[in-house]
Amino acid sequence: MSMFFNSLFKLSPSYGNRLMFSLRGFHTTQVQQLYSLSSLGVDGYLQTRKRIREQFSNFSDKFRVKMQDFVSDSKNMIFTEDLKNMIHIAEPADLNLVLEMIKKFNTQKTEFRFGSFVFGPIVMRMFHFLDAPNEALQCFEDPDNDGFFDQLVSYQILLDLLYNHEMYDDMYKVFQRVQEKQLNMTKYPKYPFVLIMAACYRQNSPQSFEYAKKLWSEMVSVGTVPLRRTATFMAALALNQGAPHLALESLALQKQHYVTVRNIRAIALAELGRIDEALTVLRGVLDIDQPDQKDKHTFFEDTINKVREAVEKADNKDVKQEFENIENALKDRQLIDKQTMDQLLTSDIIVKQTKPDRSSPRGMPKMPYGMRQKTKNLS
Repeated sequence: MSMFFNSLFKLSPSYGNRLMFSLRGFHTTQVQQLYSLSSLGVDGYLQTRKRIREQFSNFSDKFRVKMQDFVSDSKNMIFTEDLKNMIHIAEPADLNLVLEMIKKFNTQKTEFRFGSFVFGPIVMRMFHFLDAPNEALQCFEDPDNDGFFDQLVSYQILLDLLYNHEMYDDMYKVFQRVQEKQLNMTKYPKYPFVLIMAACYRQNSPQSFEYAKKLWSEMVSVGTVPLRRTATFMAALALNQGAPHLALESLALQKQHYVTVRNIRAIALAELGRIDEALTVLRGVLDIDQPDQKDKHTFFEDTINKVREAVEKADNKDVKQEFENIENALKDRQLIDKQTMDQLLTSDIIVKQTKPDRSSPRGMPKMPYGMRQKTKNLS
């Protein structure tokens, strides 16, 4: 915790003071994001934010007042540099001003806009960093901002932010907009689609299962091949909803050596009563792994337990003996993992960078949810 505050004070003493004060007297919870900050480009936003905040350290308050005057006066314009700077120095108390600036900027007469700077992704990174899902959604849904967020990465960042706060119904509405827009000529963009399947999996209801099946069928019908995480979310949801046959079908195009794929297949086969095939999946890693290997092909404890239940239900001595032999061999080679399926499924997704990775400044974590309201009166 001390390193956290030391870094914030280096970034901005006043920011650190307000954040330190805001932590007193209320409880915060940690939400798990799906995409890593680097995959969403938030680390790059933090670098630019640090630089611009340093440039504005002596006159940021005057700049805020000036921008407030500009949005209030119809004669004044919001220029590209104005909005860029405001986005990068914004604190929670500035969000209403940012919303007004974006609206004014996007509705100014087009003949006054010569720049081609794309704001959508950067604005969403700001919302993500400030952990402001409601303001992000408000800005996205504002009719005056039509076209402002027409980039797939903007949708991805917004969906990730909503996912962090379990705003699943809102995610479905946002994804419907993605499909209506068909940006980049696709109705099923791969990264936003992962997030939608994650939402369905997290919600884990008959309704979310029906929605997931509908999207999946439509996607398959147009020949789109899903990412592995999309497929495993769909398969795991099918298992949770008592449809192991759909779990197997969802994984048909996936390579079988991945941990989640292997575990889901073993469970699905066991639940379908296809014990011999489930045991074949378990036995398969014994032919691959050596005791001294670092990256072992493992199974989760829960997977082993569910296969055991199916074996006992089958009530066949030979099958039971074979299962016990396999289980003992897995234990001897330390191939049974205490991690759960859910933990691995919902772990951070790190998308490979096409550009050289630039590490974000140390000590610049996302602002905890709810903290914005605590800081509004401290500016």
